[in-house]
Amino acid sequence: MMIHLRDLTYAYPGSQVNTLHGLNLTIPTGEIFGFLGPSGAGKSTTVNILIGILKHYQGAVQVLGRDLTKITPEFFNRLGVAFETPRFYQRFTARENLSFFGSLYSQEKEPIDQSLAAFDLIHAADERVSSFSKGMKTRLNVCRAFLHQPELVFLDEPSSGLDPVNRERLIELLRQKREQGATLFLTTHDMQLAGDLCDRVAFVVEGKIHLIDSPRHLQLQYGRKQVVVERVSAGPDLLKEAFNLEGIGQNPAFLRALTDPSIETIHTQEARLEDIFIQVTGRKP
Repeated sequence: MMIHLRDLTYAYPGSQVNTLHGLNLTIPTGEIFGFLGPSGAGKSTTVNILIGILKHYQGAVQVLGRDLTKITPEFFNRLGVAFETPRFYQRFTARENLSFFGSLYSQEKEPIDQSLAAFDLIHAADERVSSFSKGMKTRLNVCRAFLHQPELVFLDEPSSGLDPVNRERLIELLRQKREQGATLFLTTHDMQLAGDLCDRVAFVVEGKIHLIDSPRHLQLQYGRKQVVVERVSAGPDLLKEAFNLEGIGQNPAFLRALTDPSIETIHTQEARLEDIFIQVTGRKP
């Protein structure tokens, strides 16, 4: 088991109000897990506990099979972290930054040029990071998190500033890392990324986990069991007709619609993860 929380509760020093309220969560090895919620929900607090920054919590926390109260420096060699705001030495090149940060870890690192090439940054390897765009810094940030080949990686808004091409490349790379044995803990407001990438997601609101399931199951559960057929009309708008999925194969009206030459599209009505987020949390991502 990669992560196990039992009744995790936390209040910041001096506060009389808990930020986290009895979180219970288990994440197996090799899963891409999305931890989703509005700003202030407790996502960053949870991550900072899991990576050993915040202490004095209540409840039980195990990460990488270790009780967090008994971790040693070797524990941090097995973790990778990419915070939302990339922190680099701006006057160093990309290669120099990776060389420096890689030197902080004792285990074998992935070759720097290989890592940069995987994130489409090899062409900028010897350019100062100060000249990088936001998207390039985001990719370098994620690249750094995987450099020392960690078993568990925390990624905060890994798609921030990425264009569609690099976003798809990121998804493919993260899937490859999972296939190689890594476990990924993702926090993001990008609901499409979470739906495309995560094996399971949790919705956290005001320090409590309200829902955990796979994106696919959630989309089916919260969606409508219907098919909508859209047809061209005489006016500017499409004609739309909804059919219930139950017994649809024997529905004469639906079968007639399928043979209509004016048909343009047919859509099932799964809920979008963003719609589920709003329904569960009461806020927009």
